[in-house]
Amino acid sequence: MTLNVAIQTDPIERINIAGDSGFALMLEAQARGHRLSFYTPDRLAMRDGEVFATVEPVEVRDVKGDHFTLGPRERVRLDSFDVILMRQDPPFDLNYITATHLLERVHPKTLVVNDPAHVRNAPEKIFVTEFPDLMPPTLITRDLDEIKAFREEHGDIVVKPLYGHGGASVFRLTRDDLNFGSLYDLFSTVFREPWVVQRFLPDVRDGDKRIILVDGVFAGAVNRVPSEGDLRSNMVRGGAARETDLTPREREICERLGPALRARGLLLTGIDVIGGFLTEINVTAPTGIRAIRRLGGPDIAARVWDTIEAKRKA
Repeated sequence: MTLNVAIQTDPIERINIAGDSGFALMLEAQARGHRLSFYTPDRLAMRDGEVFATVEPVEVRDVKGDHFTLGPRERVRLDSFDVILMRQDPPFDLNYITATHLLERVHPKTLVVNDPAHVRNAPEKIFVTEFPDLMPPTLITRDLDEIKAFREEHGDIVVKPLYGHGGASVFRLTRDDLNFGSLYDLFSTVFREPWVVQRFLPDVRDGDKRIILVDGVFAGAVNRVPSEGDLRSNMVRGGAARETDLTPREREICERLGPALRARGLLLTGIDVIGGFLTEINVTAPTGIRAIRRLGGPDIAARVWDTIEAKRKA
């Protein structure tokens, strides 16, 4: 089977190939003989209900500084592709949401990974609240009195933007932290949407586990350990990747989530677990594939393409 595959992603010259899961998927697709094309979301267009993009054929290499070659640009209908990988990074803003609306016009005739309607309807820090018994105590609001009451109850809390990503603007506030008022004022100015407030989990010092699920089934995991003096374990913020296994609690979490992920067409997801508590379900452009493989774990990119090929044959 040879598939005609498009990658909707950020500018390819800026991709960090050492850690980019989308690049791992491109390498695997190319190794299987699939035809690859690349475009950025700003090249999308819809005319009279038909969705187009200006794409470039692309060849990829696992060579830092020389990782791609592009062919001539061509304007094509997106429904001419067999598969589209939606891999641009957040922010999950109106531009991102608009892209899901356009891609929804060609899915499922063209298989979009992940299903664009459910990417739009399952924001990562809201979708997770459908499983409150798996989560730490969590509040979503921008109401000062609500936040004060939550902080009074739990003492040590974490505040982060609802649509943030990559560990940006994540703050820990202890019960007596005098920065509380200033941080509230800052968030009120910068973020128009509500914020996420959670009870601080001390186990984050031992790592924030990224668990990858493919079609709702556990595929691999990496433990991300924060650097000294930092709350955040994201690898883009200096967190260190460590080999790991799943605990019985983490396997229970995967089994609980699996049916919901499959029902929504969320073929590739990355969940975050700290000390046995589920904190996020990442559905936009989850990372971790390359780190897991580098640490001797399974080849998740191959598993993703096995699943995509099976769905295209069905």
